[in-house]
Amino acid sequence: MIRPVLFASILAAYATATAQTPAPAAAPSAGDAAKGREMTRMCEGCHGIEGWRTAFPEVYRVPRLGGQHEAYLVSALQQYRAGDRSHPTMRAIAGSLSDADIANLAAYYAAGTVRTASK
Repeated sequence: MIRPVLFASILAAYATATAQTPAPAAAPSAGDAAKGREMTRMCEGCHGIEGWRTAFPEVYRVPRLGGQHEAYLVSALQQYRAGDRSHPTMRAIAGSLSDADIANLAAYYAAGTVRTASK
């Protein structure tokens, strides 16, 4: 059941992606956590499920985003967007994000108030 929803959300994110030239890293303090929270639907399908494992492109445990350092999240998303990191799903999703989107998502996840799905 989760697979079709995840695939649909990934496909939607990819379909809305626009070609962007990577820009220098945004200052971590520039993000708006409230705006970032509004954008988490594309992240929750994998990162919002405690202990989630994925099988594409290989089997691995999906990392939690809540509580990560803001600068790390900004850097990682910019690297996915630039193609410097190889995960195809993350590259497609990050490709659809502007610098402001990345800063906002990083501010939200770094705030440490993220809740995961529960049974």
